[in-house]
Amino acid sequence: MATRRTVLKGTAALAGAVVATTTGLAPAAQAHTGGGRPKANVLLVHGAWVDGSSWNAVTAILQRQGYTVVCVQLPLTSLADDVAWTRHVLAERLQGPTVLAGHSYGGAVISGAATGVPNAVGLVYASAFAPDEGETLGGLNAQFPAPPGLAFVQPDSLGFLWFDPAAIPANFAPDIPLADARVLAAVQKPIAAQCFGDPAGPPAWKSLRSWALVSTQDRMINPDLERFMAKRSGATTIEVRSSHASPASHPDKVAGLIVAAARAART
Repeated sequence: MATRRTVLKGTAALAGAVVATTTGLAPAAQAHTGGGRPKANVLLVHGAWVDGSSWNAVTAILQRQGYTVVCVQLPLTSLADDVAWTRHVLAERLQGPTVLAGHSYGGAVISGAATGVPNAVGLVYASAFAPDEGETLGGLNAQFPAPPGLAFVQPDSLGFLWFDPAAIPANFAPDIPLADARVLAAVQKPIAAQCFGDPAGPPAWKSLRSWALVSTQDRMINPDLERFMAKRSGATTIEVRSSHASPASHPDKVAGLIVAAARAART
């Protein structure tokens, strides 16, 4: 039987083969304002059990407003892997000032990926973690009453965590259409359990301005934990009666925070 190590080695080998045949790709073009000044780019980072398509509604809103948007597809194999991949995408695919937005686990990723990066100009946390250096997501969760949705997380033989498909509509995304929630359950992307035990590195929110959306009906991250992290980071914060899936259920609110961050970067 394949082990988690051999699976990841195979994935890395495939990625290397693809890179070897696709060098020289041009980065996404940066959009400009009417006055000729470049708009900040937007890099969107998904969380656990979803992929970049979880940002589709937000992406469409931002593109209609003329923003250049790239959605990262995380490997979800470790926090270090995901931070490194996000930094790679930021360096390879975007030029100029860039706002990074993270949903859920993606908040931990952008906190590390934007640290020390000159063109990172703002952070947006949507129902997301914002750990300090040395903290783990499991440790942060333990500081507050456990959110009920975590009871439906199931480990597999390779050390990845899946979400019980039948529980996703009621716990992960109860405020999107039921048919969409069922699709979300079918296409979920598992996350390595170690991602919740990996200590975070130095966070970018200590040097960059940040914005946060707290989901008051979140069943995956305790809303009080979201409030604690937002306050600690000094984030401009809004509270929305939203489930954990705020980029899908309240894309206008999330996009509004991203636009606010992008506009602040030009002042």
